[in-house]
Amino acid sequence: MIPQIVAENDDLTLDFEEVVEPSLTYKLDFTTKRISGLIDGRDAIEQAIYKKLDTERYEHVIYSWLYGSELHLLPGQPIPLVYSEIKKFITEALTHDDRIESVDAFNFAKMKNKVSVSFTAFTIAGAIDITKEVSV
Repeated sequence: MIPQIVAENDDLTLDFEEVVEPSLTYKLDFTTKRISGLIDGRDAIEQAIYKKLDTERYEHVIYSWLYGSELHLLPGQPIPLVYSEIKKFITEALTHDDRIESVDAFNFAKMKNKVSVSFTAFTIAGAIDITKEVSV
């Protein structure tokens, strides 16, 4: 007996709407290494940006392969390559988050063994200016 596939899908309706989940999360105090309450909205997105940039991609089993950045791969590379790779790694790390629309306006400053990068993340809560130091 061959199964018959019914091609009529009249009873299926596409009446759903996409809902953006709230970004309510725990507030991390990076200096004392403690949790101190809850945050939401713009502050939660900013914290998520810093956390993603500080987490090494592919190194932690609890995170998906889309979480984190590859900035830890840059030490020992020539500076012109580092600038382009920083931009690529940061953009890849952040644009997987549906709250972050784009990343732009990168500025670089070379220090002794570090590169300071500042950029703007355009999010659903507005533009957020971020500064990060990367070892090279």
